[in-house]
Amino acid sequence: MTTLPTTHVSFPAGAVTGESPVLAVHALADGRYAVVTEATPFHPLDHTWPDQPADLGTLTVSGTAYPVVDCLTGAHGPAGEFLVGADIPVRRGDEEWSWLVLHVLAADPGVVTGQVAQLSVDAERRALLSAAHSGCHLLALALNAALAPRWRKDPGRSDAFGNPDFDSLAMASSVMDTEASTDTYRLGKSLRKKGFTAEATEEFPALADALPAVTEAVNAQLAAWVAADAPVRIEVPGPELTARRQWHCELPVGSAAIACGGTHLHHLGELAELRTELTLSEDGSELVAVTRPKRA
Repeated sequence: MTTLPTTHVSFPAGAVTGESPVLAVHALADGRYAVVTEATPFHPLDHTWPDQPADLGTLTVSGTAYPVVDCLTGAHGPAGEFLVGADIPVRRGDEEWSWLVLHVLAADPGVVTGQVAQLSVDAERRALLSAAHSGCHLLALALNAALAPRWRKDPGRSDAFGNPDFDSLAMASSVMDTEASTDTYRLGKSLRKKGFTAEATEEFPALADALPAVTEAVNAQLAAWVAADAPVRIEVPGPELTARRQWHCELPVGSAAIACGGTHLHHLGELAELRTELTLSEDGSELVAVTRPKRA
């Protein structure tokens, strides 16, 4: 296989269709086939932080439409290696490797390199995932603000609004689907050493007892931001899959920015509602936020 260039992507701007020449067709270990194009609107699953599921859709060549049943991240190495997802042995963005969007088909399409593919993403599914992803970032900012008084010292990391960044400091996992984002936070010794207090103090009750009030505060903030119809954009330094992109939202309190490789809404008025449910494990070691967007 000749050296493949890193795939150029248009999903950060919200594209759901595109046209591009086929660069390679590769048989995968599970019997499926991966089609690599020069450019694509498809968002692949990020193997390093698999929070947003892959786009699905169709790839059409010479009038024949093939269902894209998955979309993965691949890498083409300097010695000709072609590896997928967790099998990639180098850090994402390693300049000696090419980074590829793999459009996964259930069977060999018989497509040859050089043919032009029309690429079409399932736009409704994309919109649902984008809503969940934007909701996830808004939840992070609102939760940081609601929990800010529970820090007894500066943890050394703040969000865009100067609040201690509980979201990034406590984050164990973040997963979204077409209905919600689910963020799991670890409230262990490491977080306590950084200054977070889940126990009762003279200033406030234990987090377990305060959780209804925290939830109410977070949801009130989310509702205010949705009502403000704040614009959302993705800052893109380049078209490459590996470009370091940032989510920006012009909220009433100020401009927020979070590093992100996913897809998003264009403005918060696309939502009719955004609410979260917070639950604490029995032993108090884990906080889970399930944030559900309701589209307008």
